[in-house]
Amino acid sequence: MLMADLFGKTLNKEVPIPYYYQLKEILLDYITNHHPDRNVPIPAEVDISAHFNVSRPTVRQAINELVVEGYLVRQKGKGTFVMKPKISQAFLQNLESFNNEMTKKGLEPSTKVIGLEVIECDEKAGDALRIPAGSKVIKLRRLRYANDEPIVYVITYLPYDRCLPIMDKNLEFESLYSILREVCGLSLLKAVRNLEAVLAGEYEADLLDIEKGAPIQYIKSVTYLEDGSPIEYSLAKYRGDRSQFTFELGIR
Repeated sequence: MLMADLFGKTLNKEVPIPYYYQLKEILLDYITNHHPDRNVPIPAEVDISAHFNVSRPTVRQAINELVVEGYLVRQKGKGTFVMKPKISQAFLQNLESFNNEMTKKGLEPSTKVIGLEVIECDEKAGDALRIPAGSKVIKLRRLRYANDEPIVYVITYLPYDRCLPIMDKNLEFESLYSILREVCGLSLLKAVRNLEAVLAGEYEADLLDIEKGAPIQYIKSVTYLEDGSPIEYSLAKYRGDRSQFTFELGIR
C-alpha cells in the first residue's frame, strides 16, 4: 500500500496543539485525498505510533474521533477502513420491499433465510399483532445483503392462520410482501415504524460483519391491512456504518 502521503508527514511538537488532534488532521487529509482503496485498511495503529513517535492511546484517540465522525470504520479482525458511502434508504417513509429499494439504487440485493418456524408468540409479539400470547405465529429470520455485503438482520412475526402459505415459499428469492398480497390475498395499507440507536451484540456483530458494540439502527415495525388489523411485526437491525434514513416532513 502506498503510504508516503501519510508517513511523509510529521507532527509539530513546538506548537500548543495536542498531538492527537494534529494526527487526526493528517489522517483526515490522507484518507480523504490519498488512500488508494476503500477495500484496503489504513496503516495499523502500531505503525502510525512508531512513525510519529507518539503513544498508542494518542493514535487510538485520533482514529476514534474519525470513526465517530463517520470517516473511518473498524472491522473485526480486519483493520480500520475508510468509510464507504452510506446507502440512503426511504424505509421509514415507504411501504416497499428491501429488494425493490436496493434495485432502484443500482445495488444487487440478496437474502439468506436463517430460520423459518412456527412458534408460540410471546407477549410483545402478541400485543403488536393483537393476538393472545401463546398464539401460533410464523417466525422468519433473514439476513439481507446489498452487493454481497450484509446490511440488515430482520426478525419477522406473522399470524399463522392468515399467512400459512409462506411456509412453502422460498423467501430467499420471493418477496414477503408479494406473497402476502398475491398468495394470501391480503391488502397492505401502512406500516408504523419506531427507530432507535442500539449497540451490536455479539450475535448481530457476527452476522453483519461488524465489531461488537458498533452502532446499529434498530427499527420496530408493525404493518397493517386495509381493515386496520396488524399482519406483520418486524425487528430490523441495520448496520449504522452502511445505512442512513431519509425523512420527508410537511410544513403545516
